Amino acid sequence: MATQSEVTKSNALRNVAIIMDGNGRWAKSNALQVSKGHEKGVGVVREIVEESINQNIESLTLFAFSSENWGRPNKEISSIKKLIIKAIDDQLEDLINQKVLLSFFGDIEAFGDSIVSKINLAENKTKIAKPSLRLNIALGYGGQQDILNIIKKAAADALEKNISINSLDKDYIINNSCVPEESIDLLIRTGGDKRVSNFLLYQIAYAEIMFIDEYWPDFTKKLYIDLISRFKKVSRRFGKRV
Repeated sequence: MATQSEVTKSNALRNVAIIMDGNGRWAKSNALQVSKGHEKGVGVVREIVEESINQNIESLTLFAFSSENWGRPNKEISSIKKLIIKAIDDQLEDLINQKVLLSFFGDIEAFGDSIVSKINLAENKTKIAKPSLRLNIALGYGGQQDILNIIKKAAADALEKNISINSLDKDYIINNSCVPEESIDLLIRTGGDKRVSNFLLYQIAYAEIMFIDEYWPDFTKKLYIDLISRFKKVSRRFGKRV
């Protein structure tokens, strides 16, 4: 039986993930091009990163572009690619000054050499032993594909006798996932939809999930703080009984 102190300790908010949904619908509702919604969304990221540092959160993982998003119109994808480069150029110095460790994960290569080079530069420049925040950006990421890749690697390792079947465990999955974080404490999704959309399927196993109606461009620091407060009031038992 878990003690009350153990439950309280488990309530510490370390790792937050956000599905930043609703940029396009926000733009449409304001009679703007979809690209303007994405641009407004980038500005919100800056504010939420700053508040995450203030809240002593260890990691913030953002769903910027899913593997399924490649099915969107070419014009929108092109604008997103340009925005990735612009966002790095505009915010890199601030991230360095804030001691934020930046990392990207997913099928990064699919975005082309210029973006890959820019990402590598940003990751190298923000490397720090004791960051104030680990900021993880998912690009071209899909949770099902990540799990499939792990299975394929495990099969290959077993066939080559690098591992035994019995040695496959949680640590093997964590170490071979492209996701930088082992687990997520709080998953937030903006935009009104109530689904996880193939995001961090393994890592959110025991996450508290909060769906909110506000589109991502309308997400505010105040709302973020309110959700963090809600999280801290939840009794997280992880299958145990208090």
